[in-house]
Amino acid sequence: MLVVDDEPVVVDVLRDVLGRDGHEIEVATDGASGRSLLTRARWDALLLDVMLPDTDGLEMLTWVREHDPDLAVVVITAFGTVENAVAAMKSGAFHYVTKPFQNDEVRHLVARAIQTTRLRHENKNLRRALEERNRFERIIGRSRPMQEVYRFIEQVAPSRSTVLIQGESGTGKELVAHAIHKRSPRARKPFLVVNSGSIPAELLEDNLFGHERGAFTGATSDKIGLLEAAAGGTILFDEITTVAPAVQAKLLRVIQEKEFLPLGSVAPRTADVRILAATNEDIRALVESGAFRDDLYYRLNVLSVTLPPLRSRIEDLPLLVGHFLARCNTDNAKEVERVAPEALERLLTYHWPGNVRELENVVERGVVLARGAEIGIDLLPPELQTLDSPSLVAPLPDGLPFYDAVARFERQLIESALRRTGGVQKQAAALLRLKPTTLNEMIKRLRIHA
Repeated sequence: MLVVDDEPVVVDVLRDVLGRDGHEIEVATDGASGRSLLTRARWDALLLDVMLPDTDGLEMLTWVREHDPDLAVVVITAFGTVENAVAAMKSGAFHYVTKPFQNDEVRHLVARAIQTTRLRHENKNLRRALEERNRFERIIGRSRPMQEVYRFIEQVAPSRSTVLIQGESGTGKELVAHAIHKRSPRARKPFLVVNSGSIPAELLEDNLFGHERGAFTGATSDKIGLLEAAAGGTILFDEITTVAPAVQAKLLRVIQEKEFLPLGSVAPRTADVRILAATNEDIRALVESGAFRDDLYYRLNVLSVTLPPLRSRIEDLPLLVGHFLARCNTDNAKEVERVAPEALERLLTYHWPGNVRELENVVERGVVLARGAEIGIDLLPPELQTLDSPSLVAPLPDGLPFYDAVARFERQLIESALRRTGGVQKQAAALLRLKPTTLNEMIKRLRIHA
């Protein structure tokens, strides 16, 4: 632990008293040397004198709180005034002690301060570990469907093969492509995205393959295309189904022969790129209707993954909400802490046609409009404000015995909760306000296949 105090007698006493408890003491006699030591190492606790020869101790305390907010600081003051104590506590001190101090008082305060610092560090490490476990690159989710996506990324990333990423709009196809690139041997090389749906066919061809001077009117100099610009890296073709047939044929050659021709050139060039493709269309149906080349489809579909829509991994929604809250708070200089329980229930029962992207927009709207620490129903978009909660129970037939009706009602409630939580009993129990053991017993009694 670190002691910042310029009185030799006080320092000697602290060395003796705290040394007997097994604490290793490092001493700084002024604020400058104290700051230097604090920036070079991590400390379990800090004993800080209010009166230092080169600075005010309370000003240094403010600096310490900014530099290491987890470090517990015990302030030492010779004045013993309420004003100093209050000022120290307001500035973030763990506690304070007055000179002359009782040895046992200092020993107990230091022991508690060290424990507090270590607990803060442990909690931060646990939060960081939890965040890492629940996110993959920038992809958020811990549901079973997302775990399968993570396993797929880990498996295919090291290879050179093409990958077809399918899924509804807003499910994170570009994030998955980027994660594949970042975990591949090409990670240090470029990752480029081509949105073919927004580029005319002739311009797309020029952007991809480049051209030589004089290739067409206005081509006054050579131009390097994206295939050369991404050399050694990865190119994602977003909305691959919108690529014009003429460009599809040339892209097929790139994949098969690893070479291409710039416009106006007769000398092939090597294409050292890995190609990924993404689509929210039913590409197989387009192949069958003749709208997309079947040979290109088969070359793209060497490895494929379909991303789950948000409604099928709804148990990830609270985690996503927390992530978007933190990011939107930072972007908008706000301090919105949570979504109100009744508003969260609306989010959990909504069908999310726009998937994760739509959820992000809803959270951003709430953060921007919020005047307090909470996003209520009134800050949700109109379609969510008027959303009726779906009935969990189907109409019961006439004449059904009471206890049979109750059992049927219980079954429907439990099955609905399990569907909404992806089969995770602990989360379903929380949703139903039941103990996990109680829910498990009901599942067994009702013979529900969880």
